[in-house]
Amino acid sequence: MENPTAFSPAKSAALAQNAPTNYPPLEQVTKPNLTTAELAYYSNMAEQTWRVKACYETFPDGMRPLRVCGKLAWPTAGAKRLLGVTA
Repeated sequence: MENPTAFSPAKSAALAQNAPTNYPPLEQVTKPNLTTAELAYYSNMAEQTWRVKACYETFPDGMRPLRVCGKLAWPTAGAKRLLGVTA
């Protein structure tokens, strides 16, 4: 007797949320702004650290984020300069 495996959409969404995201190398990024998640990945710091830096305005020079509909958009040029990436 076969026992079918139940597959729920909620379980699928949870698995997709925990899947690692593949980001291109920072040298290849050409868009003007990075999301907080992308900046955290490239700088090897937690997303919340960058949110706190935006809140208290303790971000490095050239890294003032734009606030767009409650989200933070960090300048790519500032991130490249901060991390020593030449493009």
